[in-house]
Amino acid sequence: MIIYGVALLAVCTLAGVIVGDFLGVLLGVKSNVGGVGIAMILLICARLYMHRNGGMSKECEFGVGFWGAMYIPVVVAMAAQQNVVTALHGGPVALLAAVGAVLVCGATIAVISRSHRGAPLPTEPGPESNVQAAPAGGR
Repeated sequence: MIIYGVALLAVCTLAGVIVGDFLGVLLGVKSNVGGVGIAMILLICARLYMHRNGGMSKECEFGVGFWGAMYIPVVVAMAAQQNVVTALHGGPVALLAAVGAVLVCGATIAVISRSHRGAPLPTEPGPESNVQAAPAGGR
């Protein structure tokens, strides 16, 4: 049942937000610190615990799996939006760091893809091609 997935996701999200806010207070930051990541870890742990202890029917498992898969892209989009807003308010240094990180990652990917060209395929047949199939009649 998909509703169980929604309930488990809601509980994990609320727990993650509460723990993240508490960590922010402990660290003296006026922000949620790691609440999204904590919620995702709680969701994974709860799903594994329920699966191991037989607390999940097949329908419940599909519901939890569906909402768990939906949760990750939504959270990534929300975090990306917050990072962009923070970077714009942070000034040119934050934007320069973001653009520099993208350029360095792109250059690294280009270097890796060019340096790991696959070996050419052999033109001679391998030893597997010398094996002859047995006739269909058994002789």
